[in-house]
Amino acid sequence: MTTATRAQPSRVRRRITSLEVLCALLVLALALQGWLNRVLDVPALRTGSTVFVAVCVQAMPFLVLGVLVSGAIAAFMPAAVLRRVLPRRTALAVPVAGAAGVALPGCECASVPVARRLMQQGVPPAVAVAFLLAAPAVNPIVLVATAVAFPGRPEMVLARFVGSLATAVVTGWLWARLGRPEWIAERALRRLPATEGGSRWAVFAETARHDLVESGGYLVIGGLTAAVLNVLVPSGWLAAVGGQAALGVLVMALLAVVLALCSEADAFVAASLGALPLLPRLVFLVVGPAVDVKLIALHAGTFGRSFAVRFAPLVFVVAVGCALAAGLVFLS
Repeated sequence: MTTATRAQPSRVRRRITSLEVLCALLVLALALQGWLNRVLDVPALRTGSTVFVAVCVQAMPFLVLGVLVSGAIAAFMPAAVLRRVLPRRTALAVPVAGAAGVALPGCECASVPVARRLMQQGVPPAVAVAFLLAAPAVNPIVLVATAVAFPGRPEMVLARFVGSLATAVVTGWLWARLGRPEWIAERALRRLPATEGGSRWAVFAETARHDLVESGGYLVIGGLTAAVLNVLVPSGWLAAVGGQAALGVLVMALLAVVLALCSEADAFVAASLGALPLLPRLVFLVVGPAVDVKLIALHAGTFGRSFAVRFAPLVFVVAVGCALAAGLVFLS
């Protein structure tokens, strides 16, 4: 006789999720509420928390709307639609692709895979680059958020629109003239299978969830940074930086690269730096959606390091120049 061997049940290790950690922290905060009130009852912390909450609460509705639109574009609007309406000549297709960013909004993270899909469908890289830069910077969601962040300053909205669109178009034209196909990784040009019709809602939900988690994290970081700047940096320092035009522009341009904010939230952070003139803050708003540390990492992972190390400096110089030109025209 043979006896059947019983399969030993495998032990499944249950992972602790972020939701459980959040619940534990909330319970701990409620239990230590009295102690926390005494420890955190500091004027600087109260000021910082007020700035942080104000930035996040103002920006969150636009961030949510942006990721929903981004998910809808990824799921229901194939990149082939944009390809069919583009002119055949690259010089004419670049501004058309830049203007398409108004109708096809998305955050910086969402525009990278769309630009890659355009390249994989045969769109010239210069045209895809123009859309990559325009979509997160000139769409209606970002412009409305800018108008809300700068009430009574319609010239700020117009200057941001013109500066960002000019950045996309000028960079596209320069890349068409100076760019080389070998600078782009082969994986970015390899054709991918089309999305099946039955999975479009799943693509929508996953894209929106991913963009919300990623962009929400950057929003929190940006809100914390704005709070720290308002508390730790004396207003006299910002006024001194703002009093020197060249230094203020350079500082805000570099700050835009380092902070890596979402384009739907950066206007509220710029608006919170009221000690600075409008021109340096405009440079911050134009440079941020075009080049920052998270975008450099995304570009290197998507298009290759050869692309990223050449593209980032080019975009930085073009964005600063276009922002200054738009600011001198509309903010003078």
